[in-house]
Amino acid sequence: MKRLKSLLLATVLCLGTSYTINAQAKTAHVDVNELISKMPAMIDAQKQLEKLSGTYDAEYKTMAEEYQNKIKKYDQEASTVGDAVNATRQTEVQDLVKRITDYRDNAQKELQKKEADMVKPLMDKIKASISKVGKAKGYQYVLNIADLLLADGPDLTADVKKDLGF
Repeated sequence: MKRLKSLLLATVLCLGTSYTINAQAKTAHVDVNELISKMPAMIDAQKQLEKLSGTYDAEYKTMAEEYQNKIKKYDQEASTVGDAVNATRQTEVQDLVKRITDYRDNAQKELQKKEADMVKPLMDKIKASISKVGKAKGYQYVLNIADLLLADGPDLTADVKKDLGF
């Protein structure tokens, strides 16, 4: 019976020691926001998105001016034309408002899709670089600094920048 207790105690001690060893995994952090914002390809992508956004904004402003001009014209002429013409004009204005709203919504969706299409390969490249640098330095976990409450450990941001070539 004493042997069984001794064996059980030894087993518990061994298991406790192995859990303690496993709990001491090496961790580091990296600032993904800094990496993505300073990445030359991301800067180029932002310029492309700004250009596309400017095109959409110009078209939207043209449509809005058309709307305002029609409203102004129709308000001035409303008392001089018949009810049938006013009803037709009201339908025209409602159709124009729907067209403007649809255009704005579609432009916003297209911009978001374009941004996602541009950012995804860049984020994949950053993740691959973080993994490469982290493994090369012997880290088991590399965390994004934005998600941490305390970041007192090693910072791999400079090393990842170097690996990415900027």
